[in-house]
Amino acid sequence: MKIDRLPPVRTSLQPTNHPYLTGAWTPLHEEVDAVELEVLEGAIPTDLDGVYLRNTENPVHQPLGRYHPFDGDGMVHQIEFKDGRAAYRNRFIRTRGFEAEQEAGESLWGGLADGPGTSRRPGFGAHGGLKDTASTDIVVHAGEAIATFYQCGEAYRLDPLTLENLGVAAWAPLDGVSAHAKVDEATGELLFFNYSKHAPYMHYGVVDASGRRTVYQAIDLPGPRLPHDMAFTANWSILNDLPVFWDAGLLERDIHAVRLHKGVPSRFGIVPRHGGEVRWFEAAPTYVLHWLNAYEDGDEIVLDGYFQENPTPRPLEDAPEGHGHLMAYLDEHSFRPKLHRWRFNLATGETTEQRLDDRVLEFGMFNQAYAGRPYRYAYSTTAKPGWFLFNGFVKHDLETGQSLSLSLEPGRYASEAPFAPRVGAVDEDDGYLVSFIIDENRGTSECLVVDARTMTPTCRIALPHKISSGTHAVWAGRQMLRG
Repeated sequence: MKIDRLPPVRTSLQPTNHPYLTGAWTPLHEEVDAVELEVLEGAIPTDLDGVYLRNTENPVHQPLGRYHPFDGDGMVHQIEFKDGRAAYRNRFIRTRGFEAEQEAGESLWGGLADGPGTSRRPGFGAHGGLKDTASTDIVVHAGEAIATFYQCGEAYRLDPLTLENLGVAAWAPLDGVSAHAKVDEATGELLFFNYSKHAPYMHYGVVDASGRRTVYQAIDLPGPRLPHDMAFTANWSILNDLPVFWDAGLLERDIHAVRLHKGVPSRFGIVPRHGGEVRWFEAAPTYVLHWLNAYEDGDEIVLDGYFQENPTPRPLEDAPEGHGHLMAYLDEHSFRPKLHRWRFNLATGETTEQRLDDRVLEFGMFNQAYAGRPYRYAYSTTAKPGWFLFNGFVKHDLETGQSLSLSLEPGRYASEAPFAPRVGAVDEDDGYLVSFIIDENRGTSECLVVDARTMTPTCRIALPHKISSGTHAVWAGRQMLRG
């Protein structure tokens, strides 16, 4: 392996025993380019062509208050596959907040778990007082990677091949862009939403294949909400108003405390793809972090996602002192997401629901060529109890109800694993899953490529350093890398 290291960033982070600043969540501050990566097992497929991008949180300065893992500075890790070879690079996302703190040499903003008055400068996003780290999500659209922040940030552009920072997307509106903008590979469009603490509380937008914003529509809600994801079909986009959001009384005192509002149903807003009147459907109360896919079936819209059985869990009793609340809200086995299906009948206005699997599952992926269209296969992650760490994958055949599983050895933790079609693929599951692995047993990281048909490892590739855990990832085939 040949490694070129970039000049170091300025950091003031101190040693700690914080559970999300140690172990698999130990921040990485090194930026490198690496080629001729060592294959540890198997062989790199010659029909895998494109890039895997993964966004992570890596704080570089000592927190002003109580650190939450979603506060960390965004860093994108990339591995490029071509002709049976692989190369790796990683870069911080140079947001305005990151650059300001580099200049100051210290933290300037508090985080998600901090009270009012912590930040030393005015903040950004739906919360109103945070640093936009762009550390949550990443997609590839119009030949550019777009990194976004879950609290609605500015949408930062990177070159998906070189990871050169390209600045803020010109189409990003004043109220920002939430994580989980969606790219429709069939049309080249990007669909997005945002949310805020002022009326109308949500907007929906569309960006065309050339990067021009063509739709930006207000979505009227009863008050401030906390949606995290959206979905779409060929003709419709699906937004949500779920009963887990800020406590209104505390919000008046600028305290951002989330609770489940009992007696309030889940609501789903079905809006025409290119704007128009919203139709609202009610469903059982829950919170949903992530949807899988949606499609049209006659008069019905079918939506698959992860229904939380306990969206506001009690603090974990065995968590490190002072971290019980934080640990519970990051622990899937506390909030218990289950693979679930909603059907919205456009003719009758009725909603029906169906549980698809009773295991704790989340962070699902599927073949993006089928986004917004009927599909058969879904790939979810399993999680280590008590932690926001992935320890395996489950493939569902949604037609037969059958599933296949791949579990990692104890001490090995995965990243979100998008589907990467083989070059010349002929079937929906004809391809691979790609994931970065953190091996706490060896203090290393690697890239794991899995045969998506059989859910068996194809190859393991060494990375030049141990990466930190994080949130979302994307696969972009070679055709997606051309603007």
